[in-house]
Amino acid sequence: MTDANTQIKETITSNDVVLFMKGTKEMPQCGFSSRVAGVLNYMGVDFSDVNVLSDEGIRQGIKDFSNWPTIPQLYVKGEFVGGCDIITEMTLSGELDTLLEENGVTFDKDAADKIREANG
Repeated sequence: MTDANTQIKETITSNDVVLFMKGTKEMPQCGFSSRVAGVLNYMGVDFSDVNVLSDEGIRQGIKDFSNWPTIPQLYVKGEFVGGCDIITEMTLSGELDTLLEENGVTFDKDAADKIREANG
């Protein structure tokens, strides 16, 4: 598990935004991963995706690393933010905007507003 741990730490520290997901941001392999990647893509967030389906060590390792049992998992500036439900709630409440702004992550504010309008 040390190799997976090292790889996870390197990934989350060398990228501002990382989504550990099933599939890729271009081709998610589950609905929850698709929802989070879709929000980030729509908002124009530059994020690194890690396909946990391609590496069993990372798939289990990220769950152990965060002490969070499900995938997807979003990290911003090395900090675990949450999974699908948390990211959805944060997007709709505007908390995700605030988190991204506070961490200097560029995103399309108008797109974020459109998500809230469509789901309001």
